[in-house]
Amino acid sequence: MNQLQYLKNVSTLTLDAPTCIGCGLCLIVCPHQVLSLDSGKARIEALDRCMECGACAKNCPVSALDVHAGVGCASAIIHGWLTGQEPSCDCSGDGSC
Repeated sequence: MNQLQYLKNVSTLTLDAPTCIGCGLCLIVCPHQVLSLDSGKARIEALDRCMECGACAKNCPVSALDVHAGVGCASAIIHGWLTGQEPSCDCSGDGSC
């Protein structure tokens, strides 16, 4: 898999490790392999790969993951598709993604 990265240290993804039950659903639904399992608990492996789609948080049965879906590059790309415009998440300051 191509190891895509977005912006350094800006993802809103957080994990409450003590709450995690280690079911692995987050690993299955994450399109960019952001998470891994370590000693029976989820661990954020590569935060900068997170596109903030929210799939991990929506599928976590104990709400151990939180992400503010609808912000960042994923939202800009979807908005671009819907409007026919170039995506702009204002991450570079020049209007490009």
